[in-house]
Amino acid sequence: IHLEQSGGGLVQAGGSLTLSCASSDHSFNTYHIGWFRQRPGKEHEDHEFVASITASGSSPNYGDAVKGRTAISRDFAKNTVSLQMSSLRPEDTAVYYCAVHGVRPPKVTPAAYGVRPPIATPAYDRWGQGTQVTVAS
Repeated sequence: IHLEQSGGGLVQAGGSLTLSCASSDHSFNTYHIGWFRQRPGKEHEDHEFVASITASGSSPNYGDAVKGRTAISRDFAKNTVSLQMSSLRPEDTAVYYCAVHGVRPPKVTPAAYGVRPPIATPAYDRWGQGTQVTVAS
């Protein structure tokens, strides 16, 4: 499954931005989706968890650093997951990645479509190309 990211760019502190993750593969709608980021100077660390949403579009989960400023949603008709970020801060500057959980075994079964996925990166099987978000102070 191929993930295509869009959105991102340069924004002033306090501004808003929406990132999108899409796939032409309809199986995309049967996987949990996560968003992660890699901040500058943190390349030696694992990607930071930002948000996730289940295959059923429920149980959104957010990292502490973005909680209250971020909303994740999915559009099943468009095979898309969006990440809306507001009140952006310079420390939100990072490369943002979307990723899929449930491609390799154990696959996500319909009974687990509403079960919140892990936040650890090894649990995610396919990754988007990454998109730069820069927040100017």
